Amino acid sequence: MDRPVYRRILLKLSGEALAGDQKFGIDPTTITSIAAEIKEVVESGTQVALVIGGGNIFRGLAASSKGMDRASADYMGMLATMINSLAMQDALEKIGVDTRVQSAIEMREVAEPYIRRRAIRHLEKGRVIILGAGTGNPYFTTDTAASLRAMEIAADVILKGTKVDGVYSADPVKDPSASKFSRLSYIDVLKKGLQVMDATATSLCMDNNLPIIIFNIKTPGNIKKVVFGEEIGTIVKGDSND
Repeated sequence: MDRPVYRRILLKLSGEALAGDQKFGIDPTTITSIAAEIKEVVESGTQVALVIGGGNIFRGLAASSKGMDRASADYMGMLATMINSLAMQDALEKIGVDTRVQSAIEMREVAEPYIRRRAIRHLEKGRVIILGAGTGNPYFTTDTAASLRAMEIAADVILKGTKVDGVYSADPVKDPSASKFSRLSYIDVLKKGLQVMDATATSLCMDNNLPIIIFNIKTPGNIKKVVFGEEIGTIVKGDSND
Protein backbone atom coordinates (compact mmCIF):
# COMPACT_ATOMS: atom_id res chain seq x y z
CA MET A 1 0.00 0.00 0.00
CA ASP A 2 1.23 3.50 -0.80
CA ARG A 3 -0.45 5.26 2.10
CA PRO A 4 -1.17 4.53 5.78
CA VAL A 5 -4.31 2.66 6.77
CA TYR A 6 -4.45 4.25 10.22
CA ARG A 7 -5.14 7.93 10.89
CA ARG A 8 -4.05 7.86 14.55
CA ILE A 9 -2.07 5.21 16.40
CA LEU A 10 -0.82 4.58 19.89
CA LEU A 11 2.58 2.89 19.87
CA LYS A 12 3.37 0.99 23.06
CA LEU A 13 7.04 0.25 23.63
CA SER A 14 8.53 -1.73 26.48
CA GLY A 15 11.38 -0.11 28.36
CA GLU A 16 13.54 -3.06 27.30
CA ALA A 17 13.05 -2.04 23.66
CA LEU A 18 15.14 1.08 24.36
CA ALA A 19 17.91 -0.95 25.98
CA GLY A 20 18.79 -2.68 22.69
CA ASP A 21 21.22 -5.53 23.32
CA GLN A 22 21.99 -4.17 26.77
CA LYS A 23 20.05 -5.52 29.71
CA PHE A 24 19.71 -2.14 31.38
CA GLY A 25 19.46 1.55 30.53
CA ILE A 26 19.02 3.30 27.18
CA ASP A 27 21.03 2.42 24.09
CA PRO A 28 21.53 5.61 22.00
CA THR A 29 21.74 3.69 18.71
CA THR A 30 18.49 1.83 19.36
CA ILE A 31 16.49 4.88 20.44
CA THR A 32 17.77 6.87 17.45
CA SER A 33 16.71 4.06 15.10
CA ILE A 34 13.20 3.89 16.60
CA ALA A 35 12.90 7.69 16.42
CA ALA A 36 13.80 7.64 12.71
CA GLU A 37 11.05 5.09 12.03
CA ILE A 38 8.52 7.17 13.94
CA LYS A 39 9.53 10.20 11.87
CA GLU A 40 8.75 8.28 8.67
CA VAL A 41 5.29 7.39 10.00
CA VAL A 42 4.57 10.99 11.02
CA GLU A 43 5.68 12.26 7.61
CA SER A 44 3.26 9.81 5.96
CA GLY A 45 0.39 11.63 7.69
CA THR A 46 -0.37 9.31 10.61
CA GLN A 47 -0.74 10.88 14.04
CA VAL A 48 1.41 9.15 16.67
CA ALA A 49 1.09 8.84 20.44
CA LEU A 50 3.67 6.90 22.45
CA VAL A 51 3.56 5.07 25.76
CA ILE A 52 6.88 3.66 26.96
CA GLY A 53 7.41 1.27 29.85
CA GLY A 54 10.17 1.62 32.42
CA GLY A 55 11.45 -1.94 32.78
CA ASN A 56 14.93 -1.04 31.49
CA ILE A 57 15.38 1.18 34.55
CA PHE A 58 13.07 -0.08 37.32
CA ARG A 59 10.34 -2.67 37.64
CA GLY A 60 7.82 -1.88 40.35
CA LEU A 61 6.24 -5.33 40.38
CA ALA A 62 9.62 -7.06 40.73
CA ALA A 63 10.62 -4.74 43.58
CA SER A 64 7.33 -5.28 45.43
CA SER A 65 7.76 -9.05 45.15
CA LYS A 66 11.00 -8.63 47.11
CA GLY A 67 9.41 -6.74 49.96
CA MET A 68 9.10 -3.13 48.82
CA ASP A 69 5.74 -1.44 49.35
CA ARG A 70 3.79 -1.96 46.11
CA ALA A 71 2.52 1.61 45.81
CA SER A 72 5.99 3.09 46.39
CA ALA A 73 7.51 0.66 43.90
CA ASP A 74 4.91 1.52 41.28
CA TYR A 75 5.52 5.26 41.68
CA MET A 76 9.23 4.62 41.16
CA GLY A 77 8.32 2.70 37.99
CA MET A 78 6.28 5.69 36.80
CA LEU A 79 9.34 7.92 37.23
CA ALA A 80 11.36 5.43 35.18
CA THR A 81 8.85 5.81 32.32
CA MET A 82 9.41 9.57 32.46
CA ILE A 83 13.16 9.10 32.02
CA ASN A 84 12.46 7.02 28.91
CA SER A 85 9.90 9.54 27.66
CA LEU A 86 12.37 12.42 27.92
CA ALA A 87 15.05 10.35 26.18
CA MET A 88 12.66 9.59 23.31
CA GLN A 89 11.66 13.24 23.08
CA ASP A 90 15.31 14.22 22.74
CA ALA A 91 15.91 11.58 20.03
CA LEU A 92 12.85 12.71 18.05
CA GLU A 93 13.53 16.43 18.29
CA LYS A 94 17.13 15.97 17.19
CA ILE A 95 15.80 14.69 13.85
CA GLY A 96 13.22 17.41 13.47
CA VAL A 97 10.05 15.84 14.92
CA ASP A 98 7.93 18.14 17.08
CA THR A 99 7.01 16.41 20.33
CA ARG A 100 5.29 17.00 23.64
CA VAL A 101 5.75 14.90 26.76
CA GLN A 102 2.68 14.72 28.97
CA SER A 103 2.84 13.21 32.43
CA ALA A 104 0.07 11.68 34.52
CA ILE A 105 2.00 12.93 37.58
CA GLU A 106 2.54 16.67 37.74
CA MET A 107 6.16 17.68 37.09
CA ARG A 108 5.96 21.09 35.42
CA GLU A 109 9.69 21.55 34.90
CA VAL A 110 10.01 18.59 32.53
CA ALA A 111 6.57 17.82 31.09
CA GLU A 112 3.05 19.08 30.56
CA PRO A 113 0.29 17.59 32.70
CA TYR A 114 -1.77 15.02 30.80
CA ILE A 115 -4.92 16.75 29.53
CA ARG A 116 -6.91 14.75 27.01
CA ARG A 117 -8.10 17.65 24.87
CA ARG A 118 -4.63 19.18 24.76
CA ALA A 119 -3.13 15.82 23.77
CA ILE A 120 -5.60 15.53 20.88
CA ARG A 121 -4.81 19.09 19.78
CA HIS A 122 -1.09 18.30 19.68
CA LEU A 123 -1.81 15.27 17.49
CA GLU A 124 -3.95 17.34 15.14
CA LYS A 125 -1.01 19.74 14.75
CA GLY A 126 1.27 16.88 13.70
CA ARG A 127 3.18 16.58 16.96
CA VAL A 128 4.14 13.27 18.52
CA ILE A 129 2.85 13.01 22.08
CA ILE A 130 4.72 10.88 24.59
CA LEU A 131 2.48 9.89 27.49
CA GLY A 132 4.53 9.18 30.61
CA ALA A 133 3.96 8.06 34.20
CA GLY A 134 1.40 5.40 33.33
CA THR A 135 -2.09 6.20 34.57
CA GLY A 136 -0.68 8.13 37.53
CA ASN A 137 -1.98 5.43 39.87
CA PRO A 138 -0.20 2.47 41.47
CA TYR A 139 -1.34 -1.09 40.72
CA PHE A 140 -1.81 -0.34 37.00
CA THR A 141 0.70 -1.35 34.33
CA THR A 142 1.84 0.72 31.35
CA ASP A 143 -0.14 -1.75 29.19
CA THR A 144 -3.30 -0.59 30.96
CA ALA A 145 -2.15 3.03 30.58
CA ALA A 146 -1.68 2.45 26.83
CA SER A 147 -5.18 1.01 26.48
CA LEU A 148 -6.74 3.82 28.49
CA ARG A 149 -4.91 6.60 26.65
CA ALA A 150 -5.60 5.03 23.24
CA MET A 151 -9.31 5.15 23.94
CA GLU A 152 -9.16 8.67 25.36
CA ILE A 153 -7.45 10.07 22.26
CA ALA A 154 -9.61 7.95 19.89
CA ALA A 155 -6.69 6.00 18.41
CA ASP A 156 -7.53 3.55 15.62
CA VAL A 157 -5.22 0.83 16.94
CA ILE A 158 -2.62 -0.02 19.57
CA LEU A 159 0.70 -1.13 18.11
CA LYS A 160 2.73 -3.06 20.66
CA GLY A 161 6.40 -3.36 19.76
CA THR A 162 8.08 -6.38 21.37
CA LYS A 163 11.20 -8.49 20.92
CA VAL A 164 9.32 -11.28 19.10
CA ASP A 165 7.39 -11.19 15.82
CA GLY A 166 3.93 -11.85 17.27
CA VAL A 167 2.11 -14.01 19.80
CA TYR A 168 3.05 -17.69 20.13
CA SER A 169 1.42 -20.66 21.83
CA ALA A 170 4.55 -20.90 24.03
CA ASP A 171 7.87 -19.13 24.41
CA PRO A 172 9.52 -19.70 20.97
CA VAL A 173 12.98 -19.37 22.51
CA LYS A 174 12.35 -22.22 24.96
CA ASP A 175 9.98 -24.29 22.81
CA PRO A 176 10.92 -24.66 19.12
CA SER A 177 7.54 -26.31 18.41
CA ALA A 178 5.62 -23.18 19.51
CA SER A 179 3.22 -21.98 16.83
CA LYS A 180 2.59 -18.34 15.94
CA PHE A 181 -0.92 -16.89 15.82
CA SER A 182 -1.64 -14.45 13.00
CA ARG A 183 -5.04 -13.49 14.45
CA LEU A 184 -6.59 -13.84 17.88
CA SER A 185 -9.78 -12.70 19.58
CA TYR A 186 -9.70 -10.90 22.92
CA ILE A 187 -11.42 -13.90 24.50
CA ASP A 188 -8.71 -16.23 23.14
CA VAL A 189 -6.05 -14.06 24.77
CA LEU A 190 -7.83 -13.98 28.13
CA LYS A 191 -8.77 -17.68 28.20
CA LYS A 192 -5.33 -18.93 27.15
CA GLY A 193 -3.45 -16.44 29.32
CA LEU A 194 -1.33 -15.34 26.35
CA GLN A 195 1.27 -12.69 26.99
CA VAL A 196 -0.18 -9.94 24.80
CA MET A 197 -1.09 -7.32 27.38
CA ASP A 198 -2.24 -7.78 30.94
CA ALA A 199 -5.85 -8.85 31.52
CA THR A 200 -7.04 -5.36 32.52
CA ALA A 201 -5.61 -3.81 29.34
CA THR A 202 -7.01 -6.59 27.14
CA SER A 203 -10.45 -6.27 28.74
CA LEU A 204 -10.46 -2.51 28.16
CA CYS A 205 -9.65 -3.03 24.50
CA MET A 206 -12.32 -5.72 24.20
CA ASP A 207 -14.98 -3.51 25.78
CA ASN A 208 -14.19 -0.74 23.30
CA ASN A 209 -13.35 -2.92 20.27
CA LEU A 210 -9.87 -1.46 19.94
CA PRO A 211 -7.52 -3.67 17.87
CA ILE A 212 -4.04 -4.55 19.14
CA ILE A 213 -1.19 -5.49 16.79
CA ILE A 214 1.87 -7.16 18.31
CA PHE A 215 5.04 -7.05 16.19
CA ASN A 216 8.82 -7.16 16.42
CA ILE A 217 10.16 -3.65 17.06
CA LYS A 218 13.74 -4.82 16.48
CA THR A 219 13.19 -5.45 12.75
CA PRO A 220 13.97 -2.21 10.86
CA GLY A 221 10.97 -0.74 9.05
CA ASN A 222 8.33 -2.74 10.92
CA ILE A 223 6.53 0.28 12.42
CA LYS A 224 5.90 1.74 8.97
CA LYS A 225 4.92 -1.66 7.57
CA VAL A 226 2.23 -2.11 10.22
CA VAL A 227 0.92 1.43 9.76
CA PHE A 228 0.71 0.87 6.01
CA GLY A 229 -1.34 -2.28 6.50
CA GLU A 230 1.23 -5.00 5.89
CA GLU A 231 0.22 -8.19 7.71
CA ILE A 232 3.07 -8.81 10.10
CA GLY A 233 2.94 -9.93 13.72
CA THR A 234 -0.36 -10.86 15.41
CA ILE A 235 -3.58 -8.88 15.40
CA VAL A 236 -5.99 -9.13 18.33
CA LYS A 237 -9.56 -8.03 17.62
CA GLY A 238 -13.18 -9.00 18.29
CA ASP A 239 -13.23 -12.22 16.33
CA SER A 240 -10.13 -14.17 15.30
CA ASN A 241 -11.88 -15.05 12.04
CA ASP A 242 -12.58 -11.40 11.07
